[in-house]
Amino acid sequence: MLEVHPVIGLAEFSDFDNHKALYRFEDAVCGLKGFIAIHNDNLGQATGGTRMFPYKTEEEAITDVLKLSRAMTYKCALAGVRHGGGKAVIIGDPEKDKSKEMLYAYADAVNSLKGSFSTGEDVGISEDDVQSMLEKSRFFNGRRGVAGDPSPYAALSTFYALGTTVEECFGMEGLFNRTVALKGIGKVGTELLKLLTGVGAQIIAADIKPAVVQEVLARYPQIKVVAAEQIHAENAEIFSPCALGGDLNEKTVKEIKARIICGAANNQLAGAAVGNLLFKKNICYVPDYVANAGGLINVVDELEEGGYNRKRVLLRIENIKNTLRTIYLVSRQKNQPPVRVADRLAEEIFKNGKRGKGNV
Repeated sequence: MLEVHPVIGLAEFSDFDNHKALYRFEDAVCGLKGFIAIHNDNLGQATGGTRMFPYKTEEEAITDVLKLSRAMTYKCALAGVRHGGGKAVIIGDPEKDKSKEMLYAYADAVNSLKGSFSTGEDVGISEDDVQSMLEKSRFFNGRRGVAGDPSPYAALSTFYALGTTVEECFGMEGLFNRTVALKGIGKVGTELLKLLTGVGAQIIAADIKPAVVQEVLARYPQIKVVAAEQIHAENAEIFSPCALGGDLNEKTVKEIKARIICGAANNQLAGAAVGNLLFKKNICYVPDYVANAGGLINVVDELEEGGYNRKRVLLRIENIKNTLRTIYLVSRQKNQPPVRVADRLAEEIFKNGKRGKGNV
């Protein structure tokens, strides 16, 4: 039987950041267990994907959902959409534990929040899963034939962010012959790989799944493949983390040779201080929630008045270039890391509850 309850004592968690709510859901019959976090809804309904991952403990799952939901608030603010930040995590191995009964039970858990949270796919939850849950709940986005899979759009915004940042750091446009170390060649990473090879970038790639590597090599035999543990230290101009978060910490920062870090993974910084270290090392770090916002922009457009409009989606994603130019301008003027500037700009938007026109 499904149970959904608010978690008491939310402020006691180390990753609490004025979150509005945290809910624990469980259905022992189908093995469903997880959390939904709502960080902020000043701009509108909280939204964010649902991740299924084999967390070792509930505390680990709570840490992830609190961090991810906070990032969604900042992402929504700078993407210029009428939403606040939320996120959900399901505890379990998506390749072993997922079932139709579990997905239906989770859809009921989302329904229990009565529209305060909308969601869609993320790591471990596929487009097919979303279509199944749409049978039970209207609070899922990414409908097949409408917005669909957000991966190509997250890759596109990351690609635009890379191009803009190359211009900022190297004083010239273009990714032709630039060396990019791409960590994570799943759905988004593969889409980004396709865009980068299409403009003549040189790719070094890594993934923890050998089958994924072999499949990508069959399609792109010209790329170089290295171990996932060492790719951040490769002699590349750009490092692009597109796997899970936390890749950037004090140890890896010391080993990174790239001048630019720009990827589609969420929560790439292990802590706020890492952004300062990158800035001191003269590495241009693109705030992940700015770079990867294309996926969000795509799926929430289904909720816009009049319904989904692909032209509007593509214009909003392209406008991420202007958002980044503003961030870099203020960063130079104030001699502050771009990620700190982006945070402040986002906070000005969502704390006042006022949405700007498009992006910043």
